[in-house]
Amino acid sequence: MLEHIPRAEEIRSMDKNELDALAGEIRGFLLDKVSKKGGHLASNLGTVELTLALFRAFDPPKDKVIWDVGHQCYTWKLLSGREKGFDTLRDLGGMSGFPKRKESPYDVFNTGHSSTSVSAGLGMVRARDLTGGRYSVVSVIGDGSMTGGLAFEALNDAAQLKTNFIVILNDNTMSIAKNVGGMSRYLTGIRTAGGYNRIKLAVKRLLSRLPVIGENMIERISNAKDSIKEIVVPSGMFFENMGLTYLGPVDGHNVIQMEKAFRAARDLQKCVLIHVKTKKGKGYPPAERHPDAFHGVEPFDVRTGKPLKKAAGKSWSEVFGDFMAEKGKTEKKLIGITAAMSGNVGLRKFEFAFPKRFFDVGIAEQHAVTFAAGLAASGMKPVVAVFSSFLQRAYDEIVHDVCMQDLPVVFAVDRAGIVGRDGETHQGVFDLSYLGNIPNMTVMAPMNAEELREMLELALQLGHPAAVRYPRGTAPESFMDRHVPVVYGKAEVLHRGSGIALLSFGDMADIAEETRLKLLGEGKDATLVNMRFAKPLDEECLRDLAPDHHTFVTLENGVISGGAGEKAGAVISALAPGARLIHVGVPDLFVTHGNTDEVMRLLGMDADTIVKRINTTEK
Repeated sequence: MLEHIPRAEEIRSMDKNELDALAGEIRGFLLDKVSKKGGHLASNLGTVELTLALFRAFDPPKDKVIWDVGHQCYTWKLLSGREKGFDTLRDLGGMSGFPKRKESPYDVFNTGHSSTSVSAGLGMVRARDLTGGRYSVVSVIGDGSMTGGLAFEALNDAAQLKTNFIVILNDNTMSIAKNVGGMSRYLTGIRTAGGYNRIKLAVKRLLSRLPVIGENMIERISNAKDSIKEIVVPSGMFFENMGLTYLGPVDGHNVIQMEKAFRAARDLQKCVLIHVKTKKGKGYPPAERHPDAFHGVEPFDVRTGKPLKKAAGKSWSEVFGDFMAEKGKTEKKLIGITAAMSGNVGLRKFEFAFPKRFFDVGIAEQHAVTFAAGLAASGMKPVVAVFSSFLQRAYDEIVHDVCMQDLPVVFAVDRAGIVGRDGETHQGVFDLSYLGNIPNMTVMAPMNAEELREMLELALQLGHPAAVRYPRGTAPESFMDRHVPVVYGKAEVLHRGSGIALLSFGDMADIAEETRLKLLGEGKDATLVNMRFAKPLDEECLRDLAPDHHTFVTLENGVISGGAGEKAGAVISALAPGARLIHVGVPDLFVTHGNTDEVMRLLGMDADTIVKRINTTEK
């Protein structure tokens, strides 16, 4: 399989049969590697021919290609000389699953979140023109990403261009979940109205053969084309009405057809949008049938599509989802909101049970938050379920529309902390810091499944903005023998010792307990506190600990700077000025990709390193 990775020159000289064979081999290669390493599968299987067409029509890296989100760039990496990197895909120190400028000159812009490629590409176009450059700039954006407002802001600006800029709309009818909303319906209308472009091209070819009068007639007909479009395309030509030139739809699995469209677009001195229709999961039947299930995968059996490892228990997302589905039976004002990720955040059961109270707003986190604020202002109880790294896209809306009005919106902040192999764009390490600084916001962090359920219940009854943040992976049932019900603003002392106090926030409790036991083995009986609340802090608990503890260690699965530990440290310094403070968390850097445990050790967030720091500090 792919004994020889073809260079761009070879790809350009291949005929259709050779290209089809190569596409098949590439899919086999990707399936083999991703089934062993994990990664994004369905999106990459869908963009094989699109990538081949880009290499045929353009000259990367001289020509700049920006991939929106970037989880569909595996073929791009393969054909740009990184085939050996797939053996270390998403490993610590290995190849990233997303475009990375430091990894290759072919990756011209780092991506990982949606709807950014058109803005970035437009910036490169204007830089090219200001410096006299001679190269093409191409932004590839999915139809799911087109639900993000940033994409429309960029297209609105790009409509003013009088220079070449190419936007390729990769339309596979999917984001992570099924696409929703007006843009999705609009694109569906275009897909079923391909006759417009065929009629336009046929008439143009016919008239161009007529000497003298032909060109004049073409110009006159062009002035009337909007009327023709309204007849042939019922939904209207939204993009051309914006001032963009629209080409398509084009078969996204026909390399030759796409190449022709791309080459034609290069000659136009304006922004051209090329609508390419692809199939997510193409070539692997399980992924074609269930593309959302094969969006991001762990290692799996290629024959069956089943994961090689079965989760030991329920995930945090599943615990949240079960709570919402059960609570929805008695709380008739409960609303579930997701930004195109109902399955990933655990809302699928709620969606099926209460479809009228479930809202998928598409990849539009800003809208999700202000939409929730409107619901809350109208007496409803909205819960916005979102990944931590995606919630930061809506920071202004959290501040201005929710917290400033003190509206009872609940944020179920999933994938908080180190998430592992997706890397720096997906690590949810900032939420304790950015949420903890907003007035009227309560921030809770459960250490196990039962606390998550109790904190969600408390958040719904609070009557003010509240965030419950929890990590990726299996929700532990640890410490249940010592469980004390959650009370607003109160920490829980899991073990009372003296001298050293371990103050744990959320899922760091297990590492804190491991640290305590290692210290106990050295004859040091440390206190272990489950802080529960990052805001408000339990200052009464800290005041109680201050007299008989000389060292305080804060542990949080998030950034140290501005985080819960630093805030607790400020209180401790006032209560016990001579006490030693050790903050365990993410230092001032962007966290790389890799196995979660390996990354935690790299950052010094493991029990062995914490014990060494305590002992070093004591000496």
